[in-house]
Amino acid sequence: MTLGATLGSTSRQLPIDDTVRLAREAHDAGLHSAWFGQSFAYDSPALAAIVGREVPGLQVGTAAIPVFGRHPLLVSSQAQTAQAATGGRYHLGLALGTRHLTETGFGLPYRRPVGLLREFLTALRPLLETGEADFHGEFLTATTPYSAAVPGAQPPVPVLVAAMGPQALRVSGELADGILPFLAGPRALAEHIVPAVTAAAAAAGRPAPRIVALVPGVVAARSEVDAVRRSAAEALALYERIPSYERVIGLSGADRAADLAVIGDEEAVAAEVRRYREAGATEVVFTATELNGEDGRRRTWNLLGQLSRQG
Repeated sequence: MTLGATLGSTSRQLPIDDTVRLAREAHDAGLHSAWFGQSFAYDSPALAAIVGREVPGLQVGTAAIPVFGRHPLLVSSQAQTAQAATGGRYHLGLALGTRHLTETGFGLPYRRPVGLLREFLTALRPLLETGEADFHGEFLTATTPYSAAVPGAQPPVPVLVAAMGPQALRVSGELADGILPFLAGPRALAEHIVPAVTAAAAAAGRPAPRIVALVPGVVAARSEVDAVRRSAAEALALYERIPSYERVIGLSGADRAADLAVIGDEEAVAAEVRRYREAGATEVVFTATELNGEDGRRRTWNLLGQLSRQG
């Protein structure tokens, strides 16, 4: 199993030099990948391209760019540029976003998001694979009067979707390379998410999808666990007000988002990583590793590096 971590957060933007330093530390610890969220601040594909070029050998990814307010032609250009800059180590994550951010931030109606996702992926895939598109849909048009291919953007950028609901999982299985579920515990993965997306991929004649589980977690001493969990409850509370997350938290057998945070000593955290693997995750990416301070983050990254090397 490959293991990674997110760098920074939507509420904690780091200077680019500090992000590169952290990425080197993650790579030196043995982590396989570093991922960047997309907010209204940094452009995450550009940040991933910088980090990937500065830290050879580290896989880099975006988790995830909302499809509302974007266009496949522009996202393809960003992703291919990052792929060329990193020598083929970039992974593109897409998301449906939320009604609040879509309508207040972009002034766009949050209408039929899964329909837009289907059209976005349908137009995007040929752009990433051939540099050409000729798509005319209900929600968007994407045509290329001349090539949109970026030299050196090989292999084609893998596309993953932050999908957890039945319809989004079906579309992702048919058209994407995998998914990026967040706050989906082992029970939700094993019983609902992995079977649905895998069946959709099989029905479409596509390979088994990647399941890149994003998991909030940090190593903490027994005496620190309660305080760290209180911090997690505060940091993750906003997701409890978003219907898609509220649903998957319940499917995971939890009442609150913080219940799904992996917090404990090295042995306890390693056991939880194994549970995600047994539930069908092909990759695990830890988020919120700064919840227990710098020492806790380093302990967490060192543990993940050890587990990654063990396979």
